[in-house]
Amino acid sequence: MLQNPKVVCLGGGHGLAATLSAMRNVTKNVTAVVTVADNGGSSGRLREEFNSLPPGDLRMALAALCADDEWGRSWAEIMQYRFTSEGPTNNHAVGNLLLTALWDRNQDLVNGLDRIGDLLKVVGRVLPMALEPLDIEGKFENNGQASVVRGQVQVAVATGKVKELRLIPSNPKVTPEAIAAIADADWITFGPGSWLSSVMPHFLFKEQADAFKNSPAKKIMIFNLPDKSTSDEFSGISLEEHLQLVLDHVPDLTFDIALIDKVFEGKEPGFSQLVEKCGGRVITLDLADNVVNFHHDKNKLISAFTHIFS
Repeated sequence: MLQNPKVVCLGGGHGLAATLSAMRNVTKNVTAVVTVADNGGSSGRLREEFNSLPPGDLRMALAALCADDEWGRSWAEIMQYRFTSEGPTNNHAVGNLLLTALWDRNQDLVNGLDRIGDLLKVVGRVLPMALEPLDIEGKFENNGQASVVRGQVQVAVATGKVKELRLIPSNPKVTPEAIAAIADADWITFGPGSWLSSVMPHFLFKEQADAFKNSPAKKIMIFNLPDKSTSDEFSGISLEEHLQLVLDHVPDLTFDIALIDKVFEGKEPGFSQLVEKCGGRVITLDLADNVVNFHHDKNKLISAFTHIFS
């Protein structure tokens, strides 16, 4: 196994945080490249008020990369702490306010993230996928009726078949450090997470998609656990449909490994064939958290990454 391989993890939200929490135990050279399209909750309010990046997914990535010592655990808790009040600070996370304060004082977005990373003593680095806030727009078809929905929160709850997704702006300001990290990586991971709002944006950003297509790194696509709830976007959709949506937007994508949970074993032959067409193979392992439904277990992911990298 290559000692401390350079790994770039793309995604957002809880899915990316799960990957990062495991990955920092496998390598010290981890870079998170995070979606910046959130328009809801604390992030949406700060984004609108300060015309800044939505900080929430970046905050979660920083917290996930905090070390497993007293300093790291305490700062991870502080970053994630949310105020509860009847005033304007209600539901704001401390980490969101801290990031927004640094960006408001100094417009260098990456420098602000690096300074927080130094304070928290994170393992690795956190970067935004773009240097400006993004919107996701989706075209859905439901009972023969087409509708266009704009905004991450709105897309996440839209019903019907996804016909098209795009970013607004379509050609955002690229983060040079993210492109450089992708080009220099030994491994790149995509997912898991909310497929439309956290994973797909990376494939919709042409400059970034070109970067990971051209990177010599080996690539792992981590697929979600089965979720039968109706509240989660894209829940109940097959693995094959998840992958096909990616290929609809990046037809020439190739990758090396599709990592799925054992619950899917032998159930989706069409998915395995589609992975093979992309030049990859399927690895099936026990990945599920035995306590929290529909979540990946950190220790099981550590074992999976260690096995794959060896």
